Amino acid sequence: MKSLVDQLGQYAKYHRDSRNIVSHLIGIPLIVIAVATLLARPAIGVTATLSVSPAMLLAAAVAVFYLRLDIRFGILMTLLLALSVWAGKLLAMQATGLWLAWGLGLFFVGWVIQFIGHYFEGSKPAFVDDVIGLAVGPLFIVAELAFFLGLRDPVRRAIEERAGPIRGATGKRAIR
Repeated sequence: MKSLVDQLGQYAKYHRDSRNIVSHLIGIPLIVIAVATLLARPAIGVTATLSVSPAMLLAAAVAVFYLRLDIRFGILMTLLLALSVWAGKLLAMQATGLWLAWGLGLFFVGWVIQFIGHYFEGSKPAFVDDVIGLAVGPLFIVAELAFFLGLRDPVRRAIEERAGPIRGATGKRAIR
């Protein structure tokens, strides 16, 4: 299995423009919540108070992936996935039309925002070359937020060694 730096470094090669990263900070959470919403049905009751849905199974599998990559990011990502599944479950409790409108609407808007970011980047999305990019994307934005806050600087430096520095809107290196 590739390391955290391998995964994030590969993904970062497609995401060096600051406008693209900002678009991902908005688009990726929308897509994650949309997927959680759309996969919240059907839910199969395990007990009187607990049900399991495809969203929960997918989130659990992705959480294991994150935890194996890095325990600190993995714990945070597991919590964020749990929040997404919870939000998706709330939206899925609506009438079928509202459930689908929310799920498909969030999905569509999230991807439009993503593709606008890649227009600025001038490159295709990472998942086109490696489907694992769909799982790495949410981790990437959490890592970028951590780096912005001055956390995990050795990881940031290792990623920049592989992918290069982030460029600002003018194409120049962004100040960190």
